[in-house]
Amino acid sequence: MNYRTLLTAAALTSNSLAMASTDSKPNIIYILADDLGYGDLSCMGQKRFSTPNIDRLAADGMLFTQHYAGSAVSAPSRSTLLTGQHTGYTPIRGNKAAANKQEGQHPIPKESFNVMKLLKQNGYTTGVFGKWGLGSQGSEGDPNKQGVDEFYGFNCQRLAHHYYPYHLWHNQEKVILKGNAGNKETEYTPYLIHDKAIDFIKENKKNPFFMYYASILPHAELLIPEKELKPFRGKLLPEKAYKGVDSGAKYRQGPYGSQKECHAAFAAMISLLDKQVGDIVSTLDKLGLAENTIIVFSSDNGPHKEGGADPQYFNSNGDLRGIKRDLYEGGIRIPMIVKWTNVVKANAKTDHISAFWDFMPTIADIIDADIPSPINGLSYLPTLLGDDTKQVDHSHLYWELHEQGGRIAIRKGDWKAVIYGVTKGGKLELYNLKNDLAEKHNVATENPELVKELMAILKESRSVSAVYSFSLPTYNADVE
Repeated sequence: MNYRTLLTAAALTSNSLAMASTDSKPNIIYILADDLGYGDLSCMGQKRFSTPNIDRLAADGMLFTQHYAGSAVSAPSRSTLLTGQHTGYTPIRGNKAAANKQEGQHPIPKESFNVMKLLKQNGYTTGVFGKWGLGSQGSEGDPNKQGVDEFYGFNCQRLAHHYYPYHLWHNQEKVILKGNAGNKETEYTPYLIHDKAIDFIKENKKNPFFMYYASILPHAELLIPEKELKPFRGKLLPEKAYKGVDSGAKYRQGPYGSQKECHAAFAAMISLLDKQVGDIVSTLDKLGLAENTIIVFSSDNGPHKEGGADPQYFNSNGDLRGIKRDLYEGGIRIPMIVKWTNVVKANAKTDHISAFWDFMPTIADIIDADIPSPINGLSYLPTLLGDDTKQVDHSHLYWELHEQGGRIAIRKGDWKAVIYGVTKGGKLELYNLKNDLAEKHNVATENPELVKELMAILKESRSVSAVYSFSLPTYNADVE
């Protein structure tokens, strides 16, 4: 059932929903934080700092409590978001560098269908601001070859480690940041990227647009201007220092810079992200676009510990086990908020199980468009409209991680299976998330038939990839 049918039906029972226009296509803004954990927002329990603007999004919209990133690392997670395919099928399944030492990552193939192409086919102008990580400029994964009308930011996630880089990209133009020459720290990229994003909204106020706002905050390194840092100085004790790379051949080439006040810097960076979210909302209000714009906020994976970050101090993963690169809940379960004025009820909360690969089919449902290629995602539009009776649920969710010996996870209902050390025949661990959200009690040996069932599902949940490959362990090895 498509958006217009559902919205019309919902309007019959809700005065607020009846206010929504079924004639105009809504603008869509997807705000993606970088390495923000499940517990890094005050509306999700963060106690050491607050995120009032993001909290307001949740108060004005719907908070998803069981939403999952596409992966536990950046590039594959973003690939699932854009393609509607989980990591068993999406083209980019790991953080693989581009060939021949090119700047950027292994490119997403030119024939891949994605949400930008879908929206362009349906009259939208598309913009990406921030981190891309799915192919260098000029490659087949170049954002301008993947349905993106305007791109400004980092094409390379390795260089996106740095907040004072030597250059950014504006479409095919390499923008040299003279204020960051040598070891200068004058041009702070979250400011530059944010300004371009705001310009994009203003320039497209009369046309339907999709803006993918892929912030690099709060990813390591932990560097931020003094005016942002000062309000947090001395308030997050005991403080933590980090010694990084501040000169030499590797300077600003991936390794993180030093930070003497890691706790203050981390809180300041999320506070800045929160301010920028507030500015986006304020801009929409001023332009009269708020009631016809869908805003989604989420994060690409769980919290990191690189560069001096301290997820334990901030309880960044909440009550969940694991952080970035883990396929335990803390590495992949992330906050997701959707605000859609007069359509999504305010202060709503849902425990519907959803994932990044559900975004594209949801958008297709909203604009009544067809997706021409097979995907793994399911639309969560019925949940947004408060009609759980029409919501189709996943039979299972699947993840694979091509780092640290290979990792696989599957969720089926309340059951969660995890395999670490896939390339070495790792054993399956089994957890019941309803009774054991922190995944402390492995109950695989008590449930051999369920283990066998989940192993069979695992083996059917991926396609062969010449770029990202490993063999699954056998069932017998897992229950030894």
